[in-house]
This record gives sequence, structure tokens and C-alpha cells, in this order.
Amino acid sequence: MAKLSISRQRAILRKYAIGVKFLMILASVFLIVASLPKQSKFRYEFEKGRIWTQKDLIAPYNYAMLKTGTEMEQDEEVAVNSVYPVYQLNNDVQKQQLEGYKNDFDLKWPTSGVNEHVKKQYFAIGENLLNHIYTVGLLTLDAKHQRRNDNYNIAVVSKNVSVEKNTSGLYTKEKALAYCDNVLSHYAGIDKAFMLDILQNRLQNNLNYDDKLTTRLEKEVLSNLSTTRGMVQKGEVVVAKGAVINDEVYQKLQSYKKSFEDSSQVNGNRFLVLAGQFLLVSVVVTLLVVFLYLFRKDIYQDNRLIGLILLVITAMLATLSWAITLQLPNLYYIPYCIVPIIIRILFDTRLALNIHLLVILVAGFFVPNSFEFAYYEITAGMVSIYSIKNLLRRGQFLTSALLITINYFLAFIGISFIREGNFDSIEWIEFFPFVVSVMLTLLAYPLIYAFERAFRITSDLTLIELTNTNAPLLRDLAFKAPGTFQHSLQVANLAENAIYSIGGNALLVRAGALYHDIGKMENPLYFIENQSSGFNPHDKLPYEESAQIIIRHVRQGVEMADKANLPEAVINFIRTHHGNTRVDYFYQSYLKNFPEKLIDENIFRYPGPIPFSKETGVLMLADSVEAASRSLREPNAQSINDLVDRIVNYKLSQNQLKDSDITLKDLETIKDIFKRMLMSIYHVRIDY
Repeated sequence: MAKLSISRQRAILRKYAIGVKFLMILASVFLIVASLPKQSKFRYEFEKGRIWTQKDLIAPYNYAMLKTGTEMEQDEEVAVNSVYPVYQLNNDVQKQQLEGYKNDFDLKWPTSGVNEHVKKQYFAIGENLLNHIYTVGLLTLDAKHQRRNDNYNIAVVSKNVSVEKNTSGLYTKEKALAYCDNVLSHYAGIDKAFMLDILQNRLQNNLNYDDKLTTRLEKEVLSNLSTTRGMVQKGEVVVAKGAVINDEVYQKLQSYKKSFEDSSQVNGNRFLVLAGQFLLVSVVVTLLVVFLYLFRKDIYQDNRLIGLILLVITAMLATLSWAITLQLPNLYYIPYCIVPIIIRILFDTRLALNIHLLVILVAGFFVPNSFEFAYYEITAGMVSIYSIKNLLRRGQFLTSALLITINYFLAFIGISFIREGNFDSIEWIEFFPFVVSVMLTLLAYPLIYAFERAFRITSDLTLIELTNTNAPLLRDLAFKAPGTFQHSLQVANLAENAIYSIGGNALLVRAGALYHDIGKMENPLYFIENQSSGFNPHDKLPYEESAQIIIRHVRQGVEMADKANLPEAVINFIRTHHGNTRVDYFYQSYLKNFPEKLIDENIFRYPGPIPFSKETGVLMLADSVEAASRSLREPNAQSINDLVDRIVNYKLSQNQLKDSDITLKDLETIKDIFKRMLMSIYHVRIDY
């Protein structure tokens, strides 16, 4: 009943798989459309210094002319200069400092030798000086507002009443001391040093700069500045066909674009904009699904993989929309190349290029200078894909990042030459966003790991880790079954070279070859490559039992691989490397010794399945050829040729390769490679 229940569950899943697939596709389209900016797209693209190649552009309505950046900077400077720095008057300072002056004076005045009348005279002089200074105002000039000289207007605020004053009529501590020195010099016989010593300690600012209020007033003035100057009248020629886009024309076009976008946000039909975006995104996603259906049915039939691809595309376009909404200073900060790198590592080159082109096509509708954007990002994406065509080392990520940077730099130089026509006019700071983008692209590495774990995908990075002979299972294999380990290494070399030549995933084949016989670790001495003492335990066993021990290494290998969490793609090599062939040695031995007995052939047959890909098919052939080559008594060119031909023909006659997508031409290539490599292994001299 349990089995029936599971089968029924699988049938239900298959029945609704198509529905789930299209539900995911629709959800992706809706999410992308929902994140995109909802405004009409300005139809014209233009650059300063270029020739207007389209028909005469006539202003369809009156619109305001925007000021240039230089004009706005000048207006802002004038506006800021019109705001007087605000100083708050603190009346308590004068009272406090006069009291302090009295205490200091009494403390320092000599106790004998000077009469009281002189003391009062001295005290009055100092008191008058302080009163005068604080009445006029004592301040420290703010460096931000100082001009070429120290004389500029300020606003003095006392009890919410503002009075305009000029700093030339106010005192700083230096000017106040100089004033005191000058006044005291007019009094004959006065001890000027004594008075200045007391007075200088009583000079504290009673006018304090109010930075918060001043800044607020400056912001208010700036916010009230007009960003326009004059009007472009309806029917006026904005730019004529064949005219050069000079500064004035460029400003008119920019003003027209701004007016169009503002009016489209207010008056545009949002439903039609939404419908247009929905159609564009739907076409792109449909093309992707058609591509998968025609060329990658394995992905098309797996909703888990479809979901991953749609997630990556949706996330990238949503990131672009987010950047546009936040008005990011430069949209080239976004690491667009992260998408093709992730898809290339997790899937293949064709799919990565296809998806990258479709993403850039959609993004091009919402970025300025869309052709330049497309050139930058399509070429960078192609470089990123080509640079990791065969990922063998993690360091290739850094190489790829360097090549992407070089591509961006060359494209930047080329576009700058076309746009400016002058090397000195290139603004090198504009290349900085591309550098940041490349650095962010390196985030693909941890993202790939996360996607692998979340969607149970085997990437080349995982295969690189698995093919390290220090991996736990391979270390155990080398220790427990050294003969099998050496056999696996030779099989890996044969299979890897063969798959390189006919096309396929060489890393996957190598990983599969290294792990295909791990089940032999359970009973290593029952396999001839591990027998070194001449003792063969099969001599004491019935043929049926010996065959079952040999066959069992497949099931045991799968169990060990499952326990070690090896990827399913690698476990498939363990399942299929013998297909459903017979263990012919023990089967023929049984028939020879017991001709009168009937025997179930399935006892001597591997459970299968047969290989179902180029990679698993090549491994089966490499495994059989390498194992058989060890039995050659006199390895020479003829015996190796005959051996390889015989084994390949036998596998064909047993229908072991019918599902592996290996052509007859591929088989000839595989046989040639096996023969050459075996001759090299056994040091056979080749006749020329």
C-alpha cells in the first residue's frame, strides 16, 4: 500500500508539473513587471556633439527650459551668499564677565602703597572698556563664511529679533585687545600691562555662530531656486535633422525629456504602460522557455531548475528597478555579469549567454543611453562566460574578473573617443562604477554555493572539490582498496580525455570515474586488482555467490555515496558503469561446469540502469577497457587495438549505449583515444 501511495503521489506530481511550471513563469513575469518603473519611455536618445539623424524635432507643447549644471551652480552660490550667517547674542556673558573682572581686579590690586582714588580710577577705565566691547559685540569669525577680507554682513539675533551688522564694526578677541591697548595708551601714568593682563581674561564671545539656523536658511533659499530659464514654445524647432547637438540644443532636448517624463507620470495611461511592460517581459520569458524546451529539455522538465533560473532573472531585474527608484548615481555599479557567471557554472554556456542577452534586452528599456549600455554589458557578459568555459580552478574567478575589467576599459575608451573625439576630455572617474561592478561580480562564488544547496544542483566548483584525491571517500579507497584506487585514476584519465574530444562535462566524468568503484571497499580482496598475495577468495565460493558479491559493489557504492552526500549526478556513474550486463566470467564458468542445470541469468546480471548520457557511456567504456587491458599478457599495438574494438563492439551488441547519445563517429574518436593512451601506458612502440 505504501508503494502504491508513493507511485500515486508521483503520478499526481507529474500531472500537475506543467501547471506548476507555468504558474512559476507567470509569477516571475508579474514580479518583474511590478518592480519596473511605471512611466512612459522617452523615444529619443541623444548625446552632446553628435549629429541629429532623425527628422526635425518640433516642440509639441510649451515646456520650460532647464538650467545647465553650471548655471545652477552659479545660482546656488549667489543664493547661499545672500544668506547672512546667524549669530545669537548672549546678554548674560557681559554681566558674568563684569563680575569676574571685579573679582580679578580686587584680587590683583596691591594692598598697600596706592590710594583708593587711584584704584577706583583704574577700575572704572577697565569697566568702561568691557562695557563698550560687549555692547558692540565680541565674536569669532566663522571660517566657512570668511571672504578675502574679514568684513561681511551677519545677522545678530537677540530675543527673536534680527539685526544686520557688518563684521568690520564688531570685535574679535584680537581686535578687542588692540582697542584696549590703544585706549589705555592715552592715559598718562597708568600701568597698562596690569590692566591688559586682567582684561584679556575677561574677553569671551557674546555673539555665537548658529550653524543649525544658518544651514536651515541656506536650504530654504536653495529649495526656492528655479531650475528653469525661459520657455520653448509649441511649434518651435528643437533640433533640425543633420544639426550638431551643441550645448543649447542638448539643454533643449534634456528639458523636453524631463517635461515628457514628468507629464507621463501624471497624465500618462498607467494601464497602457503596464500592458507594454507585460508584453515585453512576457516575450522575453517565453523565448527563454522555448529555448529550454527545444535545446535543454532536461532543465525544462525539472521545475526546480526552472524556478532557479526565473529567480536569478527576477532578482537581477528587480535590483535594476530598485537602483532606478533610488536614483543611484550610476547604473553601472550593478554587477550585471553575475547572472551569466551563475548560470554558466550551474548549467552551461549556451543557456548563460541566452539568459544574459534577454536580461540586457529588458534592462535596455529603462536605462539611459541604452545602446551604449547594451554594448558594455553584452560584451562583458560574453567575456565572463568565455573566461570560465572550463572551470578547473577557483582562481579562474579572479582571471575572469580581470578580463571583464579589461573589456569594460576598452569599451569605455572606445565610446569616449567616439563621444568626445579628444583624449584629454575623458573623465576617468566615470570608469570607477565599472570597477565596483566587477568587484561585486565576485559575489557569484558564495551565491553559487547557496543555490547549489538550496536547489540541489551540482556545479563545476563542487566537482573540483570532489576530484581532490584528499576527499574522505577517495582517501579511504586508496587505503582500503589501493588497486581499485589506481584503476579509478586510470579510468578517470581515459574517460576525461575521451569526453574532451567528443564534447561533454570533463569534470563530471572525472568525478564519476574516481567514485564509480567505491563499493569495492566493503570486500576489496574479492576484486582481482586488490589481490597481491595470490590468494583468491572466490576459489572457495559457488559461482552464483561470487557473482552476487561482485554485483553487490554497485549497490554498496550507491549507499556509501548517499551517506557521504555525494551529488546525484556523481551517484549516477556508480549505478550505470556496468549497465545491466552479465558478470560473464562466473556465468560462463557456471555453464561450463554445470551444463545440465538450469540457472536464472538475472543472478549474474547487474541491476542497471544502462548509461543515459555521453558522460556515463564514456565511463562504462573506459572502465571496461582499462580493466581488460590489465589481463593482456603481451601488450602491443595489435592486442590493444583488438581489445578496444572487441569491448566497444560488445557493449554495442548488448544495447548498453543506446540511451547515451553517443554517435558512431564519437565511438571511433573514443576508440582512437583509448588505444593511444593504453599504448602510452604500456610503453608500446607505435609503427609509423
